Amino acid sequence: MVHLSMVKKDQDVRPPPSRKLNDIETIPALEEADTYTSNVYGSHFAAEHLPQHEMPEQEMPRQIAARMIKDGLSLDGNPRLNLASFCSTYMEEEIEEIMADSFNKNFIDYEEYPHTVEMHNRCVNMIARLYHAPTGSDSDNAMGTSTIGSSEAIMLCTLAMKKRWQNKRKAEGKDYSNPNLVMSSAVQVCWEKACRYFDVEENFVYCTRTRFVMDPKEAVDRVDENTIGICAILGTTYTGEYEDVKAMNDLLVERNIDCPIHVDAASGGFVAPFIKPELEWDFRLPKVVSINVSGHKYGLVYPGVGWAIWRSPEYLDQSLVFNINYLGADQSSFTLNFSKGASHVIGQYYQLIRLGKHGYRSIMTNLTRVSDYMASELQKMGMVLMSQTRGRGLPLVAFHLPKNPDRVYDEFAIAHQLRERGWIVPAYTMAPHCEQMRMMRVVIREDFSMDRCDSLMADFKLVIETLDSMDQTMIAKYQTYVSPSDPNAFGLLSSLSPSHMKSQRDHPRHQIHASYKNEKHSLQGKTGKTHGVC
Repeated sequence: MVHLSMVKKDQDVRPPPSRKLNDIETIPALEEADTYTSNVYGSHFAAEHLPQHEMPEQEMPRQIAARMIKDGLSLDGNPRLNLASFCSTYMEEEIEEIMADSFNKNFIDYEEYPHTVEMHNRCVNMIARLYHAPTGSDSDNAMGTSTIGSSEAIMLCTLAMKKRWQNKRKAEGKDYSNPNLVMSSAVQVCWEKACRYFDVEENFVYCTRTRFVMDPKEAVDRVDENTIGICAILGTTYTGEYEDVKAMNDLLVERNIDCPIHVDAASGGFVAPFIKPELEWDFRLPKVVSINVSGHKYGLVYPGVGWAIWRSPEYLDQSLVFNINYLGADQSSFTLNFSKGASHVIGQYYQLIRLGKHGYRSIMTNLTRVSDYMASELQKMGMVLMSQTRGRGLPLVAFHLPKNPDRVYDEFAIAHQLRERGWIVPAYTMAPHCEQMRMMRVVIREDFSMDRCDSLMADFKLVIETLDSMDQTMIAKYQTYVSPSDPNAFGLLSSLSPSHMKSQRDHPRHQIHASYKNEKHSLQGKTGKTHGVC
């Protein structure tokens, strides 16, 4: 996902006179010195506003530009303490150096970088075999490609399912204008985008207050002649639960329904094979025709690399694949973009051969154990657990406060207090039909050790003690009412929302153009659903 930025009008970019040093009473600037040898903070740049809307006419010394950017980035949160995201925040120094050396490689230049392409092919083969893709002499070749994260992979797999369905309908002389895709209402927003961009109707199976994943029977019951496929999630973004792919597969086989299953294994694709190898969710099931996985999540590579794997060319129509000759090399291409860096593919290959199955198993085992420890500690504090334990879901902890009508704070107040201590632990409202449920979620990543977990739990206990000691008047300092009719409420319907959250939404950097406000085509626009960070 990319932030949609608004280009400001001229009348909005001129700084007010009070911000111009020449227009206020202050001491005069020193005579211009040699900015290429002067101290960064002794240069005139340190007392000027950095360019924001138009490229400057003159150069800036590299050491000054670098320092100014570093100073700005220092105000960001600490990625290691960002427990909202699944994305990797740690890689070994050896591969960081190799990736940095490869920043100038364009992956699409196959002829120029043949060994990089070979690393890509090796990654596809290793991941496909990890997911039990058919490789026998009597099977066709499984196919795969790298992508810019799982969002692009999901777009490609949705296109492949739609094209296969259309071809079948055309061959039967039937209407092919109303495709739909069965999926959970807890899907990541990229699935809504795929349906919107490619004219596929969303056929939602809604969560309930006691079930946060798709019911297999209801999912299969929703399949009709216009269904291009079922999207099953191996690790939902809200609670980390694995949807029952095998039950869906068995029902389709039992009912003799020709409907493929795509598995969104963005988060679980590098967890389940090592923690629950007996779990059948992949190409061992005949109805599973494609799988996507994020290399930059539990694949342990920095953002952004993903992978899409198809059972065979039967499920990736030839009309979607372009054979091109680029810079002297013939190649088959199925992507939404063209040029992209090679560093992340190289990083994925490093992790696969550096760690091997045992290394991944060791890391995922530790993450699961730390996750279970945190879950038990939170339960001791009275929190209600929503996620699974003992490897039956992703290594994360999703929970909410116990019911207490006398309590004057909610999960959002806890998230705000933790943020003041440096921790980024998000609070959400749940998916549609249970959006009044508030919850919190802590993602356990590779660099989240037991020692760091203890630090978080100590701060969490202090936060609860602090909030318990506050009365309604004190709580009001941290909260503000959000009208349920407010289109920018982001799903916090009728609830109390921390004031810093509203101030963040109202900050100029987050302003939404009037043309895009009040949209009603997404789950958020229709129901107030908030989206879990990925």
